[in-house]
Amino acid sequence: MALLSLITPDFGLFFWQTVIFLVTLYLLSKFAWGPIMSAMKEREDSITDALSAADKARADIEKLQATNEALLAEARIERDKILADAHKAATTMMEDAKVKASTEGNRLMEAARVSIQTEKNAALHEVKNYAATLAVEIAEKILRKELNNAEEQKKLVSEYIKEVNLN
Repeated sequence: MALLSLITPDFGLFFWQTVIFLVTLYLLSKFAWGPIMSAMKEREDSITDALSAADKARADIEKLQATNEALLAEARIERDKILADAHKAATTMMEDAKVKASTEGNRLMEAARVSIQTEKNAALHEVKNYAATLAVEIAEKILRKELNNAEEQKKLVSEYIKEVNLN
């Protein structure tokens, strides 16, 4: 029966256990339940705040990533524009240099042509003068030979007078 008394409690034991339970419950609710509940509430609030802060941080990060991507795209567009402008400027400079070189080459060619023509004319003039001098010298020598006597001189003068009268 002693074994059975452990399994079946008697009324006194049950009464005192109930009283101790109620006193413990009262003491816990008076002194421990409030702080435990406030600690639980604080913990819940801090977890909620941490979750909302994490969500806000995630949203901020996504917004920053979107902004960064937009800035990168804008920077790429600006880079492409700068490269295109630089290429265009280089092409323009090359074309201008070609035109300038062509113009300068044409100017030098024309100056060379003028110089050559001037030198050619001077050389022709010199050759003509030399030819005229030679012709005069040859004519003088021929006339000296032919006009050694007075009769031939008179004959030549009369021919010249006839030619002058005819013209």
